[in-house]
Amino acid sequence: MSRILLPLCAAGLLLSGSLSAASFTATTDMIAGGLTNSIDATSDLTSSLRDDKLVLEARDDAARFVASQGEQRGAHLEAALLHIRRQAPQLDANDRQLAEAILAL
Repeated sequence: MSRILLPLCAAGLLLSGSLSAASFTATTDMIAGGLTNSIDATSDLTSSLRDDKLVLEARDDAARFVASQGEQRGAHLEAALLHIRRQAPQLDANDRQLAEAILAL
């Protein structure tokens, strides 16, 4: 009986290992695909905002916001953040990330 049980256990372990590897691969592919889509959306948004006067006018406010750790929020920055979120509602970024993106334009 133990001679039959040993190969069955070994086969079960091999099968579970390959299933885990397949699951890991699928999860990794899903995460990488999501990041690629997010980066593409951010790149498209960034390139469209380079010519946006409202966003460009917020650069000084964005610099103050980042330098003050979010304490100082100017009217131009507030308007730009609202504008960006209206243009890209799918974008999942906080105010600091958006302010840093404005500075990077």
